[in-house]
Amino acid sequence: MQRMEEIATKALERLKNDRYKLSLVVAKRAEELANGASPLVDLDKNKVKLADIALYEIAENKIILEDSVETY
Repeated sequence: MQRMEEIATKALERLKNDRYKLSLVVAKRAEELANGASPLVDLDKNKVKLADIALYEIAENKIILEDSVETY
């Protein structure tokens, strides 16, 4: 497993270094995961923080932001 700093950097690059958009997408996706959504990456929701799972999903291009609308 990669270090969280590397994952966060990769996720930030995917969103064109816009920290505001990154925080919005992570918060929205973490909420969805908390409400029962399945992770799009192979991580256990009981062992890894939901925000970290969201970062992994963004870094691995499972979630992208297009014109203020997330797509999965």
